[in-house]
Amino acid sequence: MPTVSTAAWRALETGVHGRVLRPDQPGFRASSTPFNTRHAAVEPAAVVGAADVADVRLALAWARDTALPIVARGGGHSYGGYSTGSGLVIDLSALDEVSVDASTGRVTIEGGVRTAGVYAALEPHGIAFPLGNGASVGVTGLALGGGTAATSRAFGLTADTMVSTTLLTADGQLLTCDATQNADLFWACRGGGGGNFGINVSTTFQAAPVPDVATFLLLWERAAAPKVLEVMQEVQRRAPREFSARLGVAATAGSDPVVSAVGLHLGPASDLRELLDPVLAVARPVRADIADRTFWQAQSYLLHDTSAEAFAVKTSFVRDPLPADAIELLLSAVDHWPAGTNPDGGGFALFAYGGAVNDVAPADTAYVHREGLFLLSMDTSWTAGDDPATVGAGLRWLAGLREAMTPYVTGGAYQNFIDPDLPDWRTAYYGANYPRLVEIKNRVDPDRVFTFPQAIGT
Repeated sequence: MPTVSTAAWRALETGVHGRVLRPDQPGFRASSTPFNTRHAAVEPAAVVGAADVADVRLALAWARDTALPIVARGGGHSYGGYSTGSGLVIDLSALDEVSVDASTGRVTIEGGVRTAGVYAALEPHGIAFPLGNGASVGVTGLALGGGTAATSRAFGLTADTMVSTTLLTADGQLLTCDATQNADLFWACRGGGGGNFGINVSTTFQAAPVPDVATFLLLWERAAAPKVLEVMQEVQRRAPREFSARLGVAATAGSDPVVSAVGLHLGPASDLRELLDPVLAVARPVRADIADRTFWQAQSYLLHDTSAEAFAVKTSFVRDPLPADAIELLLSAVDHWPAGTNPDGGGFALFAYGGAVNDVAPADTAYVHREGLFLLSMDTSWTAGDDPATVGAGLRWLAGLREAMTPYVTGGAYQNFIDPDLPDWRTAYYGANYPRLVEIKNRVDPDRVFTFPQAIGT
């Protein structure tokens, strides 16, 4: 790490409108610690709390002059801890303005806006675009890596609704990227992942009017899992694109695994019950909540943030319903999860895919995963109180499960659930689109100012 002079630090502090925080100052940890505390040991040299785009630009130029590595932080939710680093972190959280043009449905957000802020701005206008279920997740980062949501089968990925983005490049240019200006960069920003090509300080999305909807939450005991997963996969396969389910089985320390199905239907609860009848007929849930809601009530109902502390996730995609032997493999793994003390526990989930997501050709955006029925996510978690043997056992359990599932999945991986332990990440995240992404990276950031262990071109 290069040594930075006192005079250089003073120049940064007096040059920005926001605040520069060093490790010994109040607020430093809150603005630099990643959401996934597995990576909390990484400590930056400083954090610039940018007050405006001018601050972002100045901080970038300063970091280049001092040769300090640079990272932009939006929501801080990078699963791999890539929203922090050992150099200078530019915290965008104060760039939180949301502008809505109700006449066109265009929604423009600044780089630090989070999901809850977007929903609050959109509700008065009765319009929305696909967003995830984490209230504190940065929306720009979500879109850059694709962005799947309960409404994605009907309306596409978050990235698919992107109309334009303003990108601050490594050489300090502010570029408007859309279908006609800097079109290659626009292509790359729809699925090429955050932190690769510059700092997206503003992004515009196309929203659409939203209807009243129905939600469901169904819970079963572990014994019902084989039949529930078999039937619910078929329910999802046959369902219209207005229906989306997340199926899961999770274990926590000291408790039996729980089977769940939760989701959304862009229609009345009466139609939703009809869609769910096959699974309700084969296994009686211990809890069943099926209800009509406004779209906004549904978003609040479905909002979920992963518990604090440490976790690891591996993903892939499933083209067709998993056969009985694959289901048994997953269930056996959950039964033998090496229990940690994090309340999120360990297990797997199948997120409904397809519909509008698959309407887009794999090469039309950087997001290549345009086939399949489900996104499969497998995870383990722990706390600082768990001993190293427990943590290591959980990580080996997760790696073994991913390996065992190889015959049943596509081999791809979801770049927004970025996995720092994934060896074949270039192909898994980007597939055939990776060479074009490297070409764009070489043109816009030849000096690799924006870099991290799984950055494009590394």
